[in-house]
Amino acid sequence: MSDEHPEGPLVQDGVGEPDDLDRLWTPHRMAYIRGENKPADASAGQCPFCRAPGLTDEDGLVVLRGELAFVILNLYPYAPGHLMVCPYRHVSLYSETTEEEAAEMAVLTKQAMRTLGTVSRAEGFNIGMNQGAVAGAGIAAHLHQHVVPRWPGDQNFMPIIGRTKTLPELLGDTRALLAERWTA
Repeated sequence: MSDEHPEGPLVQDGVGEPDDLDRLWTPHRMAYIRGENKPADASAGQCPFCRAPGLTDEDGLVVLRGELAFVILNLYPYAPGHLMVCPYRHVSLYSETTEEEAAEMAVLTKQAMRTLGTVSRAEGFNIGMNQGAVAGAGIAAHLHQHVVPRWPGDQNFMPIIGRTKTLPELLGDTRALLAERWTA
């Protein structure tokens, strides 16, 4: 199979002559690239996971509120329905959670898996905590456990070649659907 188009190779010429390439515009990603939502410091006052519970569920993307922990939709998801389970308390390491916080986080993680399995027919999950900036935590000051739904073939060419993730619906719609269908 040739990489050539019948009329010659495809090239991107900016605003010049139209080409046969499709565009997927994701301007909302610029906030992440620029670090606009990154806390200025590690304090609870700067922490998005400390601020979110003080907002409405819709504005904070909160899916479920527990007694000691809550479930929130990731603002920059790896996959559609990417949730995070966070303790309300501003702690950075899993070893700093109380037994009660750790237990509730485990229960909420199981519920998140059931809900995502029901709502989006996820066939697998990546679950993990990146603790500390050196371990890849984007917000290292506040512990959060990722619950990422997975499907066969979901790591297609878009994130690998195109360095772009596609999401089929708005985050607010995903949050509302998951909150409505939460499975205890």
